[in-house]
Amino acid sequence: MNADDEQLLRGRVYGCDHDDPHPGPLPHQTYAALVGGPLDGLLLDITGWRPEEIDDGVALMTELGRWPGGRALYDPLPDDPRPSGGPGVVFRFYYSGETP
Repeated sequence: MNADDEQLLRGRVYGCDHDDPHPGPLPHQTYAALVGGPLDGLLLDITGWRPEEIDDGVALMTELGRWPGGRALYDPLPDDPRPSGGPGVVFRFYYSGETP
C-alpha cells in the first residue's frame, strides 16, 4: 500500500466504494476505528452489535493485505472500554494479523 492508498482510506467506512459520493460516517451510526494493518484509518459500522460480537473481533476481506482477497484480522484490546451504544466513533479494533 502506498501513500495514495492510505489517503483514500482515511475517514471512510469499510465496505463503501472508493467512488461513493458519501463514503464517510453517518451521524446516526456507531463506528469502530480500525487501527494498524492494511485497513488502518477505515471506520467499521458496529451499529447494533452485541457486546459478545465486539469481543470476538472481526475478519474483514481486503485486497490490500498480504493475501489479496484474504482477510485482515482486527480485535479489541482487553482493557479498552466498550462502546456505550451512542452514535459516532466510539471504539477501536486493532490489527492482529491476516489470513488467506
